Amino acid sequence: MQFSELTKTNKLRASRTPIVEIVDLRSGNQTLHLDRIPENDPLRVEIEIALTDGISRRVSVGTENYFLRVHVPKKRIVVVGAVHITQHLAPMASATGLEVLIIDPREAFASAARFPDAAIYSAWPEEAFAAIQLDKSTAVITVTHDPKIDDPAIIAALAHGCFYIGALGSRKTHAARLDRLQSYGFSHEQLLSIRAPIGLDIGARTPAEIAVSILAEVIAFQAGRVGRELI
Repeated sequence: MQFSELTKTNKLRASRTPIVEIVDLRSGNQTLHLDRIPENDPLRVEIEIALTDGISRRVSVGTENYFLRVHVPKKRIVVVGAVHITQHLAPMASATGLEVLIIDPREAFASAARFPDAAIYSAWPEEAFAAIQLDKSTAVITVTHDPKIDDPAIIAALAHGCFYIGALGSRKTHAARLDRLQSYGFSHEQLLSIRAPIGLDIGARTPAEIAVSILAEVIAFQAGRVGRELI
C-alpha cells in the first residue's frame, strides 16, 4: 500500500469509519471501500458481509480472486445513567471486549470512584454527544427514568443508526416515551428498534440480574441474532 493510501486508511479508522481494503490477488492492486457501496460493484455482497461481521476474508468473483481486509470500529456501549444497574453492567460489558462510556449530568453519580474503568462524561447527553461520535458500532442504553436525560440520548441514537438502543422502564412508561418521540418525526419502524422494556426476558429482578439481561441482549444484537425469539 502506498504511503498516501496508508495515511488515508489511518485517518478513516481514527474517525471510526468502517472500511474494506480490497486486494486484487492477481495484480496486487489495492482499493478502499467505505460503507457506501455502489449497486453495480461485483463485490458488493461480499463487502457488505465483511463489514457486517468484521472478518477479513478471501473471496472469488468468477475467475478473479481478492482479499478483503476489514477495518471496523470497536463495538462500544454508551450507558446514560450512572445508577446501580450501570455499576454491574459496566465491568461486565468491559469484560466482553466492549468499550464502555457513561453519561450522567449528576456528578455525585458519575464519578471515577464508582466507575474506575469506564470513560465518564459528567454532562447532559447533548453536550456529551458533541464529543462522542455515535455510529453503527455503538449501543446506547438509557437507565435514568428521567425523560430530560433519556430522551435526548435516544433521539441521538436513532438519528445515528446505533446497532442497539435500549431504554429502562415499564411498557406504560415506554408507551408515553414513544408518544414524545413521535413528535420529533421518527418513523414507526425507527421507534420499533428501541428495546423496551430493556433486556432479554430472563426473570431478572436485582440490578445485577438486570445488567446481565441487558448485556445478553446487546451481545445478541452485536452478533446479528435479531429475530422473533428476541421480540
